[in-house]
Amino acid sequence: MQNNSELQSELQYKKMTETPIPRLVLGLGLPTTVSMLVTNIYNMADTYFVGELGTSASGAVGIVFGYMALIQALGFMFGQGAGSIISRALGAKDENKANVYASSAFFYALVSGLALAIISALFLEPILKLLGSTDTILPYAKDYIGMIIIACPFIMSSFVLNNILRFEGKASLAMIGLVSGGVLNMIGDPIFIFVFKMGITGAGVSTALSQIISFCILLGMFFTSRSQVRISPRFIKVKPLVIWNVVTTGFPSFVRQGLASISTMILNNLSGNYADAAIAAMSIVNRLNFFMFAVGLGIGQGFQPVCGFNYGAKEYKRVKEAFKFTLFISEIMLGLMAVIGLSLSPHLIGIFRDDPDVIEVGTFALRVSCIALFFQPLCVMANMTFQSTGNRLLAVFTAMLRSGLYFIPTLVVLEHFFGITGIQVAQPAADVLAFCTVLPFIYRFVKKL
Repeated sequence: MQNNSELQSELQYKKMTETPIPRLVLGLGLPTTVSMLVTNIYNMADTYFVGELGTSASGAVGIVFGYMALIQALGFMFGQGAGSIISRALGAKDENKANVYASSAFFYALVSGLALAIISALFLEPILKLLGSTDTILPYAKDYIGMIIIACPFIMSSFVLNNILRFEGKASLAMIGLVSGGVLNMIGDPIFIFVFKMGITGAGVSTALSQIISFCILLGMFFTSRSQVRISPRFIKVKPLVIWNVVTTGFPSFVRQGLASISTMILNNLSGNYADAAIAAMSIVNRLNFFMFAVGLGIGQGFQPVCGFNYGAKEYKRVKEAFKFTLFISEIMLGLMAVIGLSLSPHLIGIFRDDPDVIEVGTFALRVSCIALFFQPLCVMANMTFQSTGNRLLAVFTAMLRSGLYFIPTLVVLEHFFGITGIQVAQPAADVLAFCTVLPFIYRFVKKL
């Protein structure tokens, strides 16, 4: 058994350090892209089916989306923090270290998810108000979020399991878990909402059940010898150094996702000044924009294990080649998404909510967001590169730009002077500013490679 394990490790090492870069990045990136697209499709399925219940119900999806972003922020902090360390450890052929960080990060996420669920249950209404819920949206949001809170530990831990599989170069296994949950949620939504007549509560039940099943499938990968890394209680280390390394390495992911949650909260609060239709419209635009963005992000996440593994193996030329190739492919893919979005904006908004006010607000916001897609790949690639190579300060800085340092003040200022138009153009404006800021930092780093 030991010899077989060593053989598998050696084959994986050769795959990550010798496979031609285009084939390796696409081989790891395409399953991740499929996973992200399916995840976003089932998020949009919630938006579509709940939208049939009314504009306020549709707005509730946007409110809970901010809460889901918080769960994702913590999950990605533990998952990508451990994943980056695991990837470099495997590149340096230190399998025991990889096992310690995988098991410990999984345990941290499970405990943190349980703590968040308890806090959320105790302070549910204030949390929803903080996320931007209006009085008319609040009842729908409370019904929708209930089951999601119960599933919180499983959802958070799933992000860890998914990222560990990706960073060790097993993106296809990660895809199986995520896609299974996504498909189940899309099937469950209409059944629980309309057949069982549970309304918006049914959407929450469907999401929670699908996420728990996805968790079980992903965890099973680590107990059936499909993963090179092992998760076991004997590897768990609740030591300050291990916690520090996981949290500080994954902190850029927490900042990026956490600021997205805060930004969504502020966006919902400001949009609430212009009625529930504005919240519903911006919620739909966010879902569509992230769906398109997921194409470039998925390819970029295929780059992360290649970057970390080869950086750990001191194959710097391959890191540089992978960066350039991934950036090129991401620009092409997002360019295609932008053209489609620009051409079909009113139709895409109308699919989710056939309300003239929602379509009017959402169409302009989506078109401007599509133009900004061209500026996003470099920002994401820079952040992923710095995080995967252990450059923590630069990773944190670049993670803060798009959804925090630029977006929040831009949103507040533009809304003050231009009203709803300012809200519609704030994120694209922040994307352009982030691109200009990141460019010299990543250029200098790649040149050194």
